[in-house]
Amino acid sequence: MKAWQHFKTVNRHRFLVMKLCFRLGLYWQGLTHDLSKYSPTEFRIGAKYYAGTRSPNAVEREECGYSTAWMHHKGRNRHHYEYWSDLDPVTRQYLPVPMPRRYLAEMFCDRIAACMVYHGRDYRDDDALKYFLKAGERPLMHPDTARKLRYLLQLLADEGEETAFAFVRDTVLTGKSFAEEDNPCNPGAGMV
Repeated sequence: MKAWQHFKTVNRHRFLVMKLCFRLGLYWQGLTHDLSKYSPTEFRIGAKYYAGTRSPNAVEREECGYSTAWMHHKGRNRHHYEYWSDLDPVTRQYLPVPMPRRYLAEMFCDRIAACMVYHGRDYRDDDALKYFLKAGERPLMHPDTARKLRYLLQLLADEGEETAFAFVRDTVLTGKSFAEEDNPCNPGAGMV
């Protein structure tokens, strides 16, 4: 039964992300979003730890101290900021790098859809911002990515979906500056 519930949750989430990505013209990303969740590595864990109100990865992490499904997922899906890290040639440490804008836009859609799924009829436009502020992810993201994501989530919370999606479509995905001045020496600046 948990496998069926997990399957339905994954499908609902993917459908919502697809609809949101389509609104931005990100058709391929909408169609291929989170396909790795159907892989045995991720699906088996998702079904085992299915809770219905939050990610099974969080439940697995609480029980085991880490999530094998999440480690698999983040390495295959570019809309997660965790994907965007690389070895710094000077410090020899793995550090976050700026996300290309098209994946930032998909991450924006992903977070909205996750809140819609987990909050159901109680979903509000500020839910994704509240989660972002509470989750403590900002120190793990590249500062440009964190600043831009926060800007988009704040815009959604303050102005609503129509305004936020128009901004992503007309500003973010066209390479215009927002949330800070893009640094032309920054390899992730303006990437679409």
